[in-house]
Amino acid sequence: MQGYQLTFFTEQNKRHRGKPLADWLVHLAEEMGLRGATLIPAAEGFGRHRRLHSAHFFELADQPVEVVMVTTQDEAERLFERLRAEGVQLFYVKTSVEFGMLGEAS
Repeated sequence: MQGYQLTFFTEQNKRHRGKPLADWLVHLAEEMGLRGATLIPAAEGFGRHRRLHSAHFFELADQPVEVVMVTTQDEAERLFERLRAEGVQLFYVKTSVEFGMLGEAS
């Protein structure tokens, strides 16, 4: 199947509708019936403002996180439409991919 890998980059302390933005994205994917979403915490990174973000033992609020999803074209369009309607400000990477399942469902 052809589609997109969508990777969203944010920080643990960014919030939307009272929830951490990354968690909100994962729940949005579930609510919209997407195939899945994975939240990946990162140790360190920097963004467009060249400010270093990292996970420290005592302070995880600034920790970089990614949310990765694989979608069809229609699912990606619906998701981006929803994100625009919600007014979410978020950096993303959208990559064309081939995806599928191997083996038998258990």
